[in-house]
Amino acid sequence: MNKRETHKLWILALLLVTFVTGCGGSDHPAQTPAKAITAFSLAGSTGTVDETAKTIEVTLPFATPVAAAVATFTTTGASTQVGDVVQVSGSTANNFSAPVTYTEIASDGTTVHYTVTASVAPITGKAVIAFSLGGVAGTVDETAKTISVTLPNGTDLTAMVATFSTTGSSITSAGAPQVSGITANNYANPLSYTVTAGDGSTSTYTVTVIAAQSDSKTMNSFAIAGATGVIDEAANTIAVSVPFGTNLSALAATFSTTGTVVKVGTTLQKSGVTTNNFSAPVTYTISAADGSTADYAVTVSAAGNSAKALSGYALARVTGIIDESAKTIAVTLPSGTDLTALIATFTTTGASVTVGSTVQKSGTTANNFATPASYTVSAADGSTATYKVTVSIAANSAKAITAFTFPGVTGIINESAKTISLTEPSGTPVTGLIASFTRTGVSVKVGTAVQTSAITANNFTNPVSYSVTAADGTTTSYLVTVTLAAAKGPAPVLLGAAGNYVVLAETKVSTIPASVITGDVGISPAATSFLTGFSLTMVGTTSATATQVIGNLYGADMTAPTSSNLTTAIVNMGTAYTDAAGRPTPDFTNLGAGEIGGLTLVPGLYKWTTGVTMAANVTISGGPNDVWIFQIPGNLTVSPAKRIVLLGGAKAKNIFWQVAGAANIGTTAHFEGIILSQTSITLGTGASMNGRVLAQSAVILDSNALTKPN
Repeated sequence: MNKRETHKLWILALLLVTFVTGCGGSDHPAQTPAKAITAFSLAGSTGTVDETAKTIEVTLPFATPVAAAVATFTTTGASTQVGDVVQVSGSTANNFSAPVTYTEIASDGTTVHYTVTASVAPITGKAVIAFSLGGVAGTVDETAKTISVTLPNGTDLTAMVATFSTTGSSITSAGAPQVSGITANNYANPLSYTVTAGDGSTSTYTVTVIAAQSDSKTMNSFAIAGATGVIDEAANTIAVSVPFGTNLSALAATFSTTGTVVKVGTTLQKSGVTTNNFSAPVTYTISAADGSTADYAVTVSAAGNSAKALSGYALARVTGIIDESAKTIAVTLPSGTDLTALIATFTTTGASVTVGSTVQKSGTTANNFATPASYTVSAADGSTATYKVTVSIAANSAKAITAFTFPGVTGIINESAKTISLTEPSGTPVTGLIASFTRTGVSVKVGTAVQTSAITANNFTNPVSYSVTAADGTTTSYLVTVTLAAAKGPAPVLLGAAGNYVVLAETKVSTIPASVITGDVGISPAATSFLTGFSLTMVGTTSATATQVIGNLYGADMTAPTSSNLTTAIVNMGTAYTDAAGRPTPDFTNLGAGEIGGLTLVPGLYKWTTGVTMAANVTISGGPNDVWIFQIPGNLTVSPAKRIVLLGGAKAKNIFWQVAGAANIGTTAHFEGIILSQTSITLGTGASMNGRVLAQSAVILDSNALTKPN
């Protein structure tokens, strides 16, 4: 029997096995006619697949041996053969000295033939035919012998590894041999790649790598004559107030910026050096690296000639009360404060401040405030004003809470009502919050428990009464109320009885025994026999257990109440799917054109008109009660080893993935949330998930860790 007859018999046998398998019921996946070779390479050289002509052409460097070359390929078919030899990608060798016919066999038994032609570059071949850096393909200009690559802004060019293919026998750069995908080079400056042909002739390519330029162009700080400007970033204005008498006609500004160039008109500005006339507003133009610009209008004003006011005053971080008409300043400090050497911080519109004959410097000069101190402010014109500063110790009856905070949240104190209110983010646990507070009394208690600021924890589920005791023994109470902010995102999808299961399917649930499932597993209307791969042990007639499941397993053929419970769960699953799919007014539409890898997803309703893929890790950020709903009319595909990471207290139970097509979680990937699939859900080998898989057809597991959300 010749090879052609053997091949025909093999195909007939495959068709017979396919027919018999198809008659065995719905335990087996549906067969398909898919049988395309989608990628093909030899010896690191990528082939060109012509799907219409069913041909594959590969050009190999000079002297590449082809008599026993091993191909790497991907295919949509069930198996691949050359003659009657089954082909394994990256393993099976063939003789490509002449065209080789690859036969692709679909799962339904149909076949298609691809003719693979391998051409070895001539001895004179010395071209670079492909070049990429950091996953970005370069542009090869064969005529000019140049290669250009543009990478994202901020990319470190000092040790990058290029991937390339060539028709030559070797490549060097500065005498160093280059190996595709391995050799690292510094691309901060152009590099020369020398390709050597089999005959020893060479060709040199100049590789130039450009980093995309930044568009940042903000003014971070601005000061003139020691006076700090107030920058209004929204209005792009800067206001500076300088002392009276300052000559505005030739002032040099000190500034910092995120841009690359700063100009006034056409004059380049150098911080602390270039002078300008600020008698009228001056426009500073900042240019970003990418050439875009931003204008800031700078207005400089000088204090009045006779200005001599103390406009701000504080001691020991306690703000004084300034009576401008009476020229008095009153400061009340906590009981026990030592008044003999206190340092004041103050602001003034005058030229100088003295106490007696001592010049005062804000934040530096100490004085004895046991008796009132007189501050004399001198204006630029020589006139003066004297302020009498009186410092008193809080009376023995002082018993106020003057500040009250939780980490990141400042309380609002209503002194007359003796109430303190705080609003925490949605979902914040309030049973053990620790408050930081200041008070004028000698002690604070909640009930009989003495409170220490930033240490003592309390349960704020209900309002808490803080009692402050004064030095004279009198007390006052503040009622502290903590409110949780409303949850963000849409209302959650109600799962009903479907929420009792971590795995729920209508036609089949299969697993490789190494899976570990925490939660219950249910199937309906299919019978218990469609729970495959589990080491089932019946518990009476209403449930079963298995070593792979920390929980129970239920099938539609089990006795009441199991069968009716499952019917209700399946109905509720369909209702939940319809609810999720029908939510109107999305917050985000076609985000990432269907590729969400690398994104951070905030609470909201997301809608796509395509399938969704996840080729990189995804972050879901929000509070414990925030909700996410993802409406996907096609497939959901997570690449191998990619992860969903939850931040800010976000919970998997509030994340809903409505998938009209199939949901496929790649090998060793990690997924978070509840998948409501109109078809099937498949977890690749070693994938893990915190959530639920609720499928209107089948759930396929393979050595997975699946845990119900809490």
